[in-house]
Amino acid sequence: MAYVIPAPSLPALPVAGTHDLFPVRRVYCVGRNYAAHAREMGDDPTREPPFFFMKPADALQPIAEGATVDHPYPPKTGNYHFEIEMVVALAKGGRDIPVSQALDHVFGYAVGLDMTRRDLQDEAKQLRRPWELGKSADLSGPVGPIHPVSAVGHPANGTISLTVDDASKQKADLSDMIWSVAEQIAYLSTYFEIAPGDVIFSGTPDGVGAVTKGETMAGAIEGLGEIRLRVV
Repeated sequence: MAYVIPAPSLPALPVAGTHDLFPVRRVYCVGRNYAAHAREMGDDPTREPPFFFMKPADALQPIAEGATVDHPYPPKTGNYHFEIEMVVALAKGGRDIPVSQALDHVFGYAVGLDMTRRDLQDEAKQLRRPWELGKSADLSGPVGPIHPVSAVGHPANGTISLTVDDASKQKADLSDMIWSVAEQIAYLSTYFEIAPGDVIFSGTPDGVGAVTKGETMAGAIEGLGEIRLRVV
């Protein structure tokens, strides 16, 4: 049996310190997982159940260690926002995973950005429509090398930050998450059978804002390095 058209390539992310690649199956993103960001978006930061949205796997933009890459400004927006996040890459799957076992499913962690056409997302919210046009632009998920758990453990605290042209825009601590990584995995697994190759964008701190062409973003997480992107 043959495919009737050429099969698309499998999205993949680099693994730090190796020439290996992590194959990506699905991309889940948790919304408003830092209290200060929830407030800046006009929401109550109480510990309500987390909610998730998705990006296509091929919306990820892999960034090699130490590289500065061009990041295209997408069409149909005049308000393109950065959101720095820790990305969680899963090596094991399952359903109804207990919180106490959830971290056993993690392969590693990386620095990522959830880039957002905010004007389109805001319009979708007002019209009670899905967010895909705002959240799923081509290459809207830049991700740096994945650092295996064997090398970095499970980061639960440490600075997460983003600058634009060296000016500080976002800065917080991973411990400020409302829902921990283990809790996110456990909760998500009650709705989906998660699988090896799934990744989770674990939420962004406050300070999100717009970038324009010609600016350079640098996102960093303590212990996981930095990614740099020129907006073109």
